[in-house]
Amino acid sequence: MRIAVVILNWNGRKYLQQFLPTLVKYSRDAAGIVVADNASTDDSLDFLAANYPEIRIIRNLKNEGFAKGYNLALAQIEADYYILLNSDIEVTENWILPVINLMEQDDLIAACQPKIRSYHEPKKFEYAGAAGGFIDKLGYPFCRGRLFLSIEEDHGQYDDPVEIFWASGACMFVKSKYFHQIGGLDDDFFAHMEEIDFCWRLKNNGFKIMYCPASTVFHIGGGTLPKISWRKTYLNFRNNFYLLYKNLPDERLVRVFTIRLILDGIAAFKFLFQAGFQDFWAVTQAHMAFYRTLKTFRNKRKTLRHGSMKNIYGRNIVFDYYVRGKRKYSQLNLNKFLD
Repeated sequence: MRIAVVILNWNGRKYLQQFLPTLVKYSRDAAGIVVADNASTDDSLDFLAANYPEIRIIRNLKNEGFAKGYNLALAQIEADYYILLNSDIEVTENWILPVINLMEQDDLIAACQPKIRSYHEPKKFEYAGAAGGFIDKLGYPFCRGRLFLSIEEDHGQYDDPVEIFWASGACMFVKSKYFHQIGGLDDDFFAHMEEIDFCWRLKNNGFKIMYCPASTVFHIGGGTLPKISWRKTYLNFRNNFYLLYKNLPDERLVRVFTIRLILDGIAAFKFLFQAGFQDFWAVTQAHMAFYRTLKTFRNKRKTLRHGSMKNIYGRNIVFDYYVRGKRKYSQLNLNKFLD
């Protein structure tokens, strides 16, 4: 069995220097390591050549973003499993085999993530993935262990391997045959939520996404874009519309978009009064970008299967969080997940 750990790098020399020693130590016997470089302008490649000549380097000609950068790289890698790994992650001993063993139990398991905890607050889950990702009926993402900015400490409360809706792109294991079968990541997302779209397309084709708590990694987060960024706001709002338009069943499409237009308008004005003009303008620009590309995404939608709502939360997480005061995944009405 061939396993490839693939790091997409863009000006991440400091993270490569910090985290490659542990990665090499705990992956040497299980997987090969590849660094796919998105035309870095720092000395990342010189550092790799001088210190890790055994690591394969794939050079993208320009910064293609997360989605296309990985697509270009993975098209050049022969392996049974890809492990998409952010450069700002510290792995732990025996982090690979528990996930592979879980995925080998069922051919329909296409992707899986380990437990992701915070590098800076190691007792807590990390924002981007935590103990497995979900979305609600209106497309808002959340995780076991993280609702919006409320992040739980890990006390073993999510130590059960379960089917989830999406696996974090920060550390995602995927069977290569299914990655290519459904067309990989969507280049048009550039970055943010492309893994949710990817996992939803897998689910619409009958595959499963899993969470494996027997493997743990520690993630810094925000290594490319800071957590507070107008660019990040723009990508999140734009890509969420891309995600919903591509994957929602026909009977839900108009209703969900109508409600989201209202809620996004409220969010934009909240940004305007609380955070300033930049985030307000980011939401506005996100909607304009979606409308400009509507024809492209309409054509994409026509080629895709739709219908899987399994593991989608049948309530609105925004209402549950801000009105009903639910701050933990365990406080949600878990009977409201759709089948």
